[in-house]
Amino acid sequence: MTFRWLAISGRTSKVERRRLKSTKPHFRPSTFDLRPTRAVTLLAVASALLTAPTLAHDFWIEPSSFHPPAGSELAVSLRVGEHFRGDPVPRADARIVKFVLSSASGESPIGGFPATDPAGLVKVASPGLSLIGYRSQRTAITLEAEKFEKYLADEGLDDVLKSRKTRGEQGKAGNEVYSRCAKSLIAVDGTGESGFDRALGFTLEIVAESNPSKLHAGETMRVRVLHDGKPLAGALVKSIALDDPDNTVTARSGKDGRAALRLGRKGVWLVKTVHMVPAPKETGADWESLWASLTFEMP
Repeated sequence: MTFRWLAISGRTSKVERRRLKSTKPHFRPSTFDLRPTRAVTLLAVASALLTAPTLAHDFWIEPSSFHPPAGSELAVSLRVGEHFRGDPVPRADARIVKFVLSSASGESPIGGFPATDPAGLVKVASPGLSLIGYRSQRTAITLEAEKFEKYLADEGLDDVLKSRKTRGEQGKAGNEVYSRCAKSLIAVDGTGESGFDRALGFTLEIVAESNPSKLHAGETMRVRVLHDGKPLAGALVKSIALDDPDNTVTARSGKDGRAALRLGRKGVWLVKTVHMVPAPKETGADWESLWASLTFEMP
């Protein structure tokens, strides 16, 4: 069976141009052949990627453009990887809690075809700032003790490290459930003065408190980290530029959940953080981790 994509119009983002130039092919399809074997293969790939955080920690949204024309169809890809280098995550409806476009006129669901990349297609109707949001179901995983300890250290989860040390659990495997809370800020028609600070109500969320479309290289991007809608103190917030992925700008959130990140260059950025809490009993896990991200382009 063959599905034909709706036309994807508008200016091409730096993300897509870089993918097209990379050694890994990245296609912007006008048609997609969704044979059963192809669908099964992509679902298997999605499952493997989503259950391997030790190999690919980060998860983010990659729109086909960060400044699409009003009235155009926007392709929304999901990515998993590290250092802003990632692989596509095909759409898996069973894993989706929420996948929406949020604008001044409200929220609309982002549809798509099962087992495909891009994971979603949505029409952007009106000029201004809009947010794409993706919230996943929980996934269970058990990590070897050494890998789990390293992962906790890498993500700045000091309280969990201290708790395991106090309990004498440093040699214990990490039994956790994790989920994703990803956002992407787009400027339809390249414009927008408000809406960048809109919260989507995710369990863990990075809320922009600066409008990145108004920032210049070397200026400060201010964000706020919320957990269950309340400010989260002590979260390690990392920002990575697409054009300089091996260098990371970091900050800890204060008591008010706020963090300030000096972004040294224009272009596409990923801001991310991880929070871990004791897992609910019904999950059968020891810990629950929440992974939040925000992507945007600074002109």
